[in-house]
Amino acid sequence: MKPLSARSLLPWLVAMLVLAWLAPAQAARIKEIAAVQGVRSNQLSGYGLVVGLDGTGDQSTQMPFTAQAMANYLQQMGISLPPGTTAPQLKNVATVVITAELPAFAQPGQAIDVVVSSIGNAKSLKGGTLIATPLRGADGQIYALAQGNVVVSGAGAAAGGSKVQINHLAAGRIPEGAQVERSVPTPLNEGDTITLGLNASDFQLARKVALAINARSGPGTAMALDGRTVQVRAPTQPGARVAFIAELEELQLPDSTPAAKVVINARTGSVVLNQAVTLGPCAIAHGNLSVTISSIPVISQPNAFGQGQTVVAQQSAITIQQQGGQVQQMPAAPQLADVVRSLNALGATPQDLLAILQAIKAAGALNAELEVI
Repeated sequence: MKPLSARSLLPWLVAMLVLAWLAPAQAARIKEIAAVQGVRSNQLSGYGLVVGLDGTGDQSTQMPFTAQAMANYLQQMGISLPPGTTAPQLKNVATVVITAELPAFAQPGQAIDVVVSSIGNAKSLKGGTLIATPLRGADGQIYALAQGNVVVSGAGAAAGGSKVQINHLAAGRIPEGAQVERSVPTPLNEGDTITLGLNASDFQLARKVALAINARSGPGTAMALDGRTVQVRAPTQPGARVAFIAELEELQLPDSTPAAKVVINARTGSVVLNQAVTLGPCAIAHGNLSVTISSIPVISQPNAFGQGQTVVAQQSAITIQQQGGQVQQMPAAPQLADVVRSLNALGATPQDLLAILQAIKAAGALNAELEVI
């Protein structure tokens, strides 16, 4: 089957956007647009060793800290190298950094997943085992202990200078590879109020959240402090507070139009528009400029009995070609489907749209916030 080109996919994308815009909007719940402040995860990290590799570990001559880390580990086990012994060549050992996310309310004894990433020149972590490694938080305290067999989803082989590799071999995961040793206290049960933090700053949405809570629990229960924070009076008993928050998160909010935004990924050329984006009338001319440089070797050779030397020079030819671009008039587009139809009428590639949208925004014809990621 012949693969579809990017231009042939445009009608399908337009149809999907139109159908998404015509589809009835569903009311969102508070749990989908806000979170209780203080209920958050924490990042953990540690430095450790992966052993048991099949000759794919760090080269100790280039990575001296691998031998030093292994010597420190052996010393903790009561084994020390004789004085004057040269650093061993540890081809089956790799130094790694372990990262993990400690969920909110995690208690000692619970297991969490960890990610193991090589920091040396190890060729692969496949088949390796992470030895016991403490994981520390931002305060330097140990919150978990990681150990286990590293799961690497890639595969590779090399022979005679040729190499074949599928996926990434220098990083892997250990499902439930760390055990929580210490819990993180949360201020959830402190005071007589809780604070809801919206995922995005929006004064209208903060007001609607406060109105929905007051409609359920009575006037004065909730108050919007700013465009991102809503303060709510809650029961002081821990059990009653948990039940109150559970019911609070399920409250439905009336439909609201989000702030108009266009998100551009400059690395991949992706352009995403939400349903609130509108376009004012404007005129656009866009053409492509291509520069071609070719180099031709020119050999100057002396006569048979001459005393000169053969000289090789390069003769360069530069060609500049510019495609003509007609001025396209774009009418006002009050709906997302009209915006997509107008942009597709230009016949521009996604990479061209990056420059076109920025120019439209600078001209004041794009009624949306432009965010480049």
